[in-house]
Amino acid sequence: MEIFGSTFDDSVFLEEKSRVSVTLSSYNAKLCEPEWFCDSAALDTDDSLERQKVYKFRADLAVRQGNYQKALDAYSSCLEWIADNNLTIRRDVLEGMARCCTRLGQKDRALELAEILSKEASNTCHLTSLLLLKVTIYQHFGVVGSTMLCLQQLCNLLPFNPWHWYNLGQTCLQLLESKTTTGSCPPQRCESTEEQDDGETEEQQEAAEPDEDRIWLKACTCFIRTRLLLRILRQQQSSFVLQRSENALQTTDEVLQRLNPKDTTLQAITEVMSEDLIPEKMREDSQDGESLTSLCLQSFRERWWNKILLTGALDTDGSQHRPQTDTKS
Repeated sequence: MEIFGSTFDDSVFLEEKSRVSVTLSSYNAKLCEPEWFCDSAALDTDDSLERQKVYKFRADLAVRQGNYQKALDAYSSCLEWIADNNLTIRRDVLEGMARCCTRLGQKDRALELAEILSKEASNTCHLTSLLLLKVTIYQHFGVVGSTMLCLQQLCNLLPFNPWHWYNLGQTCLQLLESKTTTGSCPPQRCESTEEQDDGETEEQQEAAEPDEDRIWLKACTCFIRTRLLLRILRQQQSSFVLQRSENALQTTDEVLQRLNPKDTTLQAITEVMSEDLIPEKMREDSQDGESLTSLCLQSFRERWWNKILLTGALDTDGSQHRPQTDTKS
């Protein structure tokens, strides 16, 4: 009886075929002058790929120079020459156009381009880029409610990324400061009319008509989660990356001191927000590049917020939940 794995394939004992050496023909590398693509002669070609490169390089340079209208025009021309199967460059160009429209104050056009990207998104990397783009657009136009919803979706998608939690906390502070200063939320800052990807109408309503105590609690929650994640990740960091984390930790501690949660509230939130912070689970939950067709995510409310409310961290008397000092970070 043969033991499984004890036999050898006959090919192991065959003589190695003699290799035939191939002499490569001489190769002359193409030399390009700096900003060669800016020359009008660069477009004197029928090669669609070359034209695409020229317009793309021109657009990227214009963005660096701060000439967003010129960049938008170049991106638009580039789009006409992109092959149908070149989805990576197409997404890059569409995102560049959306960012240029944002800088030029063209909010509707920027959101239209974001919607095109949304329909073409096929994996979590695409969705992450899309949400970051939407955050940029909404932040630029002061739409705090929609900014919060996009950041919450980023926290759902990448729950172990401390910077999304940090940015969500900062957005809550911005909204809390606005309500504290004016006594109400300015309509243009709380606008949340855009349809969100996960259809969470209850969260949309909460973002559009935020309650001050809930904003305060969500800010505390985000900064506590940020602190927990940064403390774990800094053990693997060094150099400027570690310095950035240390600076963020210091800022987070200072903000929590100003928000001034009670010890019982702080403990309750910490327990809920640290439940999934297990090294093995953090590795298993990595969804980078996963197809959206198989992706199943709980909403921010289901995964964290309802649990926070059930702890009693927010009682009916909200007076104790006011920060003792200004919430500016």
